[in-house]
Amino acid sequence: MPRIAIFKTGLEWALAAALAFTALSCAGAQNRGPVLSKQETAILQQIKGLRSLPDDVRAQTTKSLALQIRQLRDSANTLALANSLAELSTEGDFGHDTLQEVATTLADALQKHPVPAAKDGRPQEPYIELAHLVRYEHVSVALDDPQFSAAMSVLKDADARRQNADFALKDLNGKTWSLQQLRGKVVLVNFWATWCPPCRKEIPTLNGLYKRFEDQGFVVLGISDESAGKVKPFAAQEKISYPVLLDPGRKVNAMFDVDGIPKTFVYDRSGKLITESIDMRTEKQFLAMLAQAGLQ
Repeated sequence: MPRIAIFKTGLEWALAAALAFTALSCAGAQNRGPVLSKQETAILQQIKGLRSLPDDVRAQTTKSLALQIRQLRDSANTLALANSLAELSTEGDFGHDTLQEVATTLADALQKHPVPAAKDGRPQEPYIELAHLVRYEHVSVALDDPQFSAAMSVLKDADARRQNADFALKDLNGKTWSLQQLRGKVVLVNFWATWCPPCRKEIPTLNGLYKRFEDQGFVVLGISDESAGKVKPFAAQEKISYPVLLDPGRKVNAMFDVDGIPKTFVYDRSGKLITESIDMRTEKQFLAMLAQAGLQ
């Protein structure tokens, strides 16, 4: 989740959600934006600054913010703040305890301020965000809500499609790659973009892992939906050693239900989807993912 979304950042969603789901007058909302209390404004400012903090400080601050949001007076703004915090909580290794507090805060906000389903019946963003935390970060929440159950089903169905996915994409040198042809190897598929800071932060780690495990039959495929004109000079500048594939029509992004980047999927030698990440990962986290596929 986060995550840097393709069309919106979590913070943009937070402001949109505050407009959509609080009991503000339409005129006031249009003219002034969401009306936040002094406490809520202070929390929002801290959320805005999270990415600028060192990782250890950011982990502590994220946990503290989750607790502060839960202690706010009852306000629908707490849902927007909780969701925005959740969007940013998985960019790195901040510890299970921190993620649990973030998930508990978001579940608590949804319990107090449930959001109507979308017009097409699909669960709204906060439920999907919470489902991501539960399914992929292995936290637990107590939320008896049909939309949350639907969100969990959405993710389960998406993983089933990813398990059976195959594609044929060309790399920057014109070579075609597909998952089916890589059976017998451990394959890490990483969706990224040149403009995405967390994606750029992962590149040195992925370079190092590729060089470390290549002789053991390990392949990294970096997939970007940008043009070759943008990606090729960037890849040369960053000295990316693994294959970079181009998906300009976003067909493979759609196949994998990629709505935010970076996002990573690891397949074992039999072609089974073993594990995935919904956001930026550290070297330690990537190594844990690869260990699940048999690389040590």
